Amino acid sequence: MVEQTKEKLFNKGFISITLINFVVYLVYYLLMVIIAVIAQDNLHATLGQAGLASGIYIIGTLFARLFMGKTLELVGRKAVLRYGALFYLITTVAYLYIPSISVLYLIRLLNGFGYGAVSTATNAIVTAYIPKARYGEGINYYGLSTSLAAAIGPFIGMILLNYTNFYFIISFSIVLILLTTVASFIFPVKNIQLSEEHRAMLKKWSIDSFIEKRVLFISFIGFLMGLSYSSVLAFLSSYAKVIDLVSTSSFFFVIYALVITVTRPMSGKIFDTYGENYVIYPSYLFLTLGLFLLSITTNSWMLLGSGALIGLGYGTFMSNGQAICLKTVKDSHRVGIALSTYFIGLDLGLGVGPYLLGELRSVLSFQGIYLVAGILPVICILLYKFFYHPKSDAQQVNTEQVTIESIEE
Repeated sequence: MVEQTKEKLFNKGFISITLINFVVYLVYYLLMVIIAVIAQDNLHATLGQAGLASGIYIIGTLFARLFMGKTLELVGRKAVLRYGALFYLITTVAYLYIPSISVLYLIRLLNGFGYGAVSTATNAIVTAYIPKARYGEGINYYGLSTSLAAAIGPFIGMILLNYTNFYFIISFSIVLILLTTVASFIFPVKNIQLSEEHRAMLKKWSIDSFIEKRVLFISFIGFLMGLSYSSVLAFLSSYAKVIDLVSTSSFFFVIYALVITVTRPMSGKIFDTYGENYVIYPSYLFLTLGLFLLSITTNSWMLLGSGALIGLGYGTFMSNGQAICLKTVKDSHRVGIALSTYFIGLDLGLGVGPYLLGELRSVLSFQGIYLVAGILPVICILLYKFFYHPKSDAQQVNTEQVTIESIEE
C-alpha cells in the first residue's frame, strides 16, 4: 500500500503554516470592515472615497498574486513568505500615520500587496505538508484558517471599533503581524527544486507564466461566488440598522464560523471519497438559500439562520475550489501559479462586488441587492453543469488511487 495514505495529516509543518495563514487573513478581514468608517470619521472622506479606500486594497493584492504566482518558485517559497511578512508588517505600521485620504490610498495599496504576497506563499507551502491521497481533507482543514478568519476578523473589528479607537486597532494588528513575521522566519519552508526547463518556462513573460489556464473556469466561478458573498461583507452592518438587528448582526459571523468548523472536515472527506460534485453543487445551493433568507429577514433567528446557510455555501466552496485546483494541476512547479489564479478570481469578486452591487442601491433596497446576489450561485450551478467536466467521478478517483498505489509499490 502507499505510504502516503499512512502519513499524518496534522504534522508540525501543516499546523504551523495553517496558523500563520489564519493570522494573515484575520488582520486583512479585521481592517477591511473598519477602514471605510475610519476614512469617513477621521479623514472626513465621502462615501465614495471611503469605498475606494477599502477596495484599493484588493488591487494591491491582485498585483501581488499575479507577480508572486509567477516568481514564487523562482525566488523560493521561503523568501516570499519571510520578506512578504516583513513587508506586510511595515505597511501595517504605516497606518499609524495617515494625514490624508491620498496617503491612506497608498498605504492600503501597499498593504494589500504585502497580504497578497504572504497568502500566495502560504497557500503553496501548505501543499508540501499534505499527503496527496488526502488533498481534499487537508485543504479543507487548512481552509478553516481562511474561513474562520473571514468570520472572526469582522467580528473582532466591529467589537474593537465600538469600544476602542483606530490606533488601538492598528496596534493590535501590528502585534499579530509581528508574531507572524517572527514565526515565518522560524518556520522551515520546503522550496521546490526546479529543473532548468521549468526555470526557463517560469522566466518567460507570457500569459502562461502568470495564469494557469487549466483552472481558469473554477477561478471564474470563484469570482462569481466572491461577488455574491461581498454583499454580506459590504452591506450587512448597514442592512442590520435598517431591519433593527444591530446587536444580533455581530453574531452573524460567529454562527458562520461555527458552521464551517463543524462541517469542513466532513466536506473534505466527501471530496476525497466521492469527488468534487458532491460538495460543490450543495455549496451553490446553500449560498443561494442563505442570501434569499437574508433578503426576507425580520428577526434574529432568521438572520443567524442565513449566517449558517451562507457558511455552508461560501465557506464550503472557498476551500473545495482550492482543492479542485490542486486536483487539476499535478505539476508541482505550477501549483503556485494555479492557486494564484484561483485566488485572483475570489479576491476580484470580493473587491469589485461592493462597488457593482452598491451601484444597485440607487434603484434597489438592501433586500433587492441580496436577491440579486442570491441569483449568482444559481448561475454558477448552470455554468458548472454545462461547461465544467471533472476529470474523475467517484469511481475514477478510486481507480486513480489504485493506480498510484500500484506504481509506488
